Amino acid sequence: MSQIKIYGMPVGNIGANCYFIVNEQTNEAICIDTGAEGEKICQLIEQNGWKLTGILLTHGHSDHIGATQYVKDHEKVNVYAAKAEEEVLAQPKLNLTTMFGNTMSLKADEWLEDGQEFTLAGVSIQCLLTAGHTKGGMCFYLPKEKIVFTGDTLFCQSIGRTDFPTGDLKTLETSIKEKLYVLSDDTIVYPGHDASTTIGYEKQHNMFVRGDIK
Repeated sequence: MSQIKIYGMPVGNIGANCYFIVNEQTNEAICIDTGAEGEKICQLIEQNGWKLTGILLTHGHSDHIGATQYVKDHEKVNVYAAKAEEEVLAQPKLNLTTMFGNTMSLKADEWLEDGQEFTLAGVSIQCLLTAGHTKGGMCFYLPKEKIVFTGDTLFCQSIGRTDFPTGDLKTLETSIKEKLYVLSDDTIVYPGHDASTTIGYEKQHNMFVRGDIK
């Protein structure tokens, strides 16, 4: 039986999914996409007695980073993001915070590269750079558990928008086919919005990117 449990909750007006990977043996936790409602996120951590070990960002858009500085300061942890997303995180026009009237510039403490593997909270994590929604979008894959957090790259029967700055449809399609659809069909997908799915289901039913990777 896995020692890892996944908790998720929508935050903010857009309902971006904020996830926790919890090591039930140590009560250590990792938070993915601290998009909004920082107090609510920190209250959940406190109520469950979790020890937060880091914040992972799938990409730099406002609805996924809005509460990052608050949670970082409150919990005294490092922020991890793709090196390729550095410019998006830093520039309000690219991270869309100007669109929502809350101008923000953010910098990660640890920059991640495609294919990099690291361990937090006793959990082995592999970094998959999946450019397209933004130029530095990154999915986080847990190979032992067969779980992948896809941010706004891949949704249940949908894909992320590509009409924002640094977005590109062809790049996104290639990222999904070459980085995600090569994972085993039973891999559970936890996306940045809406319900979870599996790689196998998306390869069959996602009308935007079909599962033929030839």
